[in-house]
Amino acid sequence: MTVRYLKKGKDDQAIAESDAKVRAIVETILADIEKRGDDAVRDLSKKFDNWAPRDFHLGQAEIEAAVKQLSPLQIEDIKFAQKQIGGFATIQRASMKDVEVETMPGVVLGHKHIPVNAVGCYIPGGKYPMIASAHMSVLTAKVAGVRRVVSTAPPFQGAPHPAIVAAMHFAGADEILVLGGVQAIGAMALGTGSIAAVDMLVGPGNMYVAEAKRQLFGRVGIDLFAGPTETLVIADSTADAEMCAVDLLGQAEHGPTSPAILLTTDETLARETLAEIDRQLRILPTADVARISWADYGQVILCDTDEEMIEVADDLAYEHVQVLTKDPDFFLKHLTNYGALFLGPRTNVSFGDKVIGTNHTLPTKRAARYTGGLWVGKFIKTCTYQKVTSDEASALIGEYGSRLCHMENFAGHAEQANLRVRRYGDRADVPWYEPVPPKAA
Repeated sequence: MTVRYLKKGKDDQAIAESDAKVRAIVETILADIEKRGDDAVRDLSKKFDNWAPRDFHLGQAEIEAAVKQLSPLQIEDIKFAQKQIGGFATIQRASMKDVEVETMPGVVLGHKHIPVNAVGCYIPGGKYPMIASAHMSVLTAKVAGVRRVVSTAPPFQGAPHPAIVAAMHFAGADEILVLGGVQAIGAMALGTGSIAAVDMLVGPGNMYVAEAKRQLFGRVGIDLFAGPTETLVIADSTADAEMCAVDLLGQAEHGPTSPAILLTTDETLARETLAEIDRQLRILPTADVARISWADYGQVILCDTDEEMIEVADDLAYEHVQVLTKDPDFFLKHLTNYGALFLGPRTNVSFGDKVIGTNHTLPTKRAARYTGGLWVGKFIKTCTYQKVTSDEASALIGEYGSRLCHMENFAGHAEQANLRVRRYGDRADVPWYEPVPPKAA
């Protein structure tokens, strides 16, 4: 395979060193929250957000006051987005069926889809108040059937962000907090005097929030291990430089560590896109962020064929993959590692991020090799059950089970099976702690 790089980003060693510093800071903060509870949370919130109210929960009157700050059009826009996202989540939930089947006479197996009881949803709200994350997490959790959804976002310019609060409220949040950063993640996962612990954490965030979720995984569930936003634009000679540049920079503005890659078979397009990115960075309002991420993490990769682009894209396993080619469905058919696909020039990543209906919480850092993104199924445990309804079936399964357990030297396991064979199979010949012998002829 012939692959050339017209531009490369930071090396892996530099990224690893940065990650190690974040890891140590988060470990210290979480230990403080676990030790001091509300006092630690309040001190941390004061330090990082200059926000230390008596209670981090919003009451009903405060929620209503936030909603009243929005115009009718803003409310309509939020509700339109939630209709799309909730509608698609409802369709996904309907696809998940409980199962019960008699696999052989007297043996019934099944599974039930059981929602997680309590979920904490983090909504980023610092430089960019990510209203859409409320739809993606809170609304999807409620469609899944989660009974208690706690939703939190940091204060914005010294107060609750009214549009985020409204989106949380419309989505069905049971508790709304104004609390950000690692302190919010730690409070929801570990519990404090005023904040009851949850069973699962979801939602995007900065590198510190992502690392906090990673460290808490196991004590609580998480949606996925999230890193900086990633975007990959796959393009051929049918694409144009303006659109490629817009679709790359439109995600590079997320933060200074957000990778954006152009993968193409057309060198002319690649060079034109590099020039177009330089032009757009002179006029983009968020260029102060996008310029850094493009300089440090942007790449332009040249391949000879579509098949080579498939191979490179699957190895990258990026979060967002925008396909601007003559035949986008070729990539839909053959790509296997991606968070979400955006096929053709009429769609783009921002549609998925904000409004079209699919979920924007997606795998990063090559996690797309083994998981998809957030959806109703992430909030649901698929739990199996079994029942044996006849003496004959219990004895028959017991005979096989006993001998298989002894192959593994599990005498106690085997005796569970032996007891059923004696009791329901009328087999007085079955010895204790020995394999069930075949029936006498």
